[in-house]
Amino acid sequence: MSVLYIYAHPLEQSLHGAIKNRAREVLRDGVDFLDLNAEGFDPVLSARDRELYHDEERNIEAVAPYVERLRQASTWIVQFPTWNFGPPAILKGFLDRVFVPGIAFDLSEPSRTRPLMTHLRRVVGIVTYGQPRHVAWWMGDPPRKLIKRHLVWHSGGRARADYHALYHVNALDRQGGQAFIDRVARALEQL
Repeated sequence: MSVLYIYAHPLEQSLHGAIKNRAREVLRDGVDFLDLNAEGFDPVLSARDRELYHDEERNIEAVAPYVERLRQASTWIVQFPTWNFGPPAILKGFLDRVFVPGIAFDLSEPSRTRPLMTHLRRVVGIVTYGQPRHVAWWMGDPPRKLIKRHLVWHSGGRARADYHALYHVNALDRQGGQAFIDRVARALEQL
């Protein structure tokens, strides 16, 4: 099993930084840690990127190394905070720029888009929310759908999805944060 750990949070001294560091301890070997902020990933889909979007021979020119990392992993772990009821802009931009025709999906028959990441066997989401769960539910919980529906769709429905969510972090104490870190670490040990 090859694992790509996609991390989207700018602050190392945060709850997310602590979760990522614990994950590094647990997962150790064979894991490709992709820290979008630390690597300076540019999330902006430029005019040139958009012009090349449907050109399957050239649409990955600017992001080819990231595409290769996605293709090599049978498991994706995606960790991010929920901001404005969605992922941070850097993660959304990663999806916009890297999940392109010919890579993530086949658009050769536009009325019948087909997924192409069929090598993917597992998707794990590690997500925090500032609001209580009932507020996220009322808003439609886009982060949960991103992990459990959108990314799984790209696998052709073959991937198993695990979702680890921590709600209401704005009212969380240190003990609650540590309990979540421990729960996520136990789950990652089972991979």
